[in-house]
Amino acid sequence: MANTYTQMNVHAVFSVKGRGNFISNNWNEQLYRYIAGTLKETKNYSLSVGGHKDHVHIFFELNPSISVSDILKNVKAKSSKWINQNGFVAGKFEWQAGYGAFTYSRSQRNDVIKYIMNQEEHHGKRSFKDEYLELLRRNEIKYEDAYLFEFYE
Repeated sequence: MANTYTQMNVHAVFSVKGRGNFISNNWNEQLYRYIAGTLKETKNYSLSVGGHKDHVHIFFELNPSISVSDILKNVKAKSSKWINQNGFVAGKFEWQAGYGAFTYSRSQRNDVIKYIMNQEEHHGKRSFKDEYLELLRRNEIKYEDAYLFEFYE
């Protein structure tokens, strides 16, 4: 009997509701570890988790038995609950609806991991909006401005 073999690498991006700069350097590494653990719970293998003050990038090897949308729904729900339970922000923390998700080949893994790990430096030169729009263009994804994240410059 034949087995199923897959190797699918997904890079997902999502942002803080209202685009607040709520993700603090005081606890962001804890958040990234928590998200990696949440991915593991659904048998997805975390390759890299990182971000900046108002958004998160996750790069993972996809378990084909669960959809990307279900994975991200779970990650966002559990991580926002975790942030609120730990009182890391004043008021209620929420992620914006929606996300961007892109696939990469195994040969591109190291570049994507390096990109995610250098978010702090990267955003010293470029806004999240510019970064996100470039990801959409590079992946030839047609989009409508009205349905993008809320961007505040």
